[in-house]
Amino acid sequence: MKTLVNIFIAFFRSGMLGYGGGPSSIPLVHKEVVETFKWMSDDEFSDVLAIGNTLPGPINTKMAGYIGYRVAGLTGMLTAIIASIVPTIILMIVLLTSLSKFKDESWVAGITKGVIPVVAVMLAVLAWQFFQKSKEGLGWGISILLLVASLLFIEFLNIHPGIVIALLLSYALLKPNAPTKDHGQKERSNVQ
Repeated sequence: MKTLVNIFIAFFRSGMLGYGGGPSSIPLVHKEVVETFKWMSDDEFSDVLAIGNTLPGPINTKMAGYIGYRVAGLTGMLTAIIASIVPTIILMIVLLTSLSKFKDESWVAGITKGVIPVVAVMLAVLAWQFFQKSKEGLGWGISILLLVASLLFIEFLNIHPGIVIALLLSYALLKPNAPTKDHGQKERSNVQ
């Protein structure tokens, strides 16, 4: 029961504080899932994020469903999805009815303008953490090459990010794996 309460809290907080939609909630989900409750590692979270981005629909809901299922099965999945969507639906109904009266007020526009830089910083910090993790696995050269190629494809050639992610996942699945240094050391220690 405590696990379900924690799942609800994690996805309720990330859903309620993720101002601006799915991408802005990703750093909050990361904080809850990886740092606060330690349900998965950074690498596992980045895998969930990558696969979730290739699928249609809101990223926060997809991640909530998968992570909830992984942590506590079907009830965990339902709890996480309910926690991530129901409170925001209720708030939308309440806010849209009340904010329509104040939409022309300067303080309403100020709230929106004030939150955007904070969301940008949260996304930048998460992107930097992922880039550092990729450096450990791929090295600086390939990481920078993939970063530049992804930027080129997405921003300048207008290729959908899901297609770029799907191509990278396909490459990762199909490429032959080179033995790592640790693997070779383990094999040598087993022989001795």
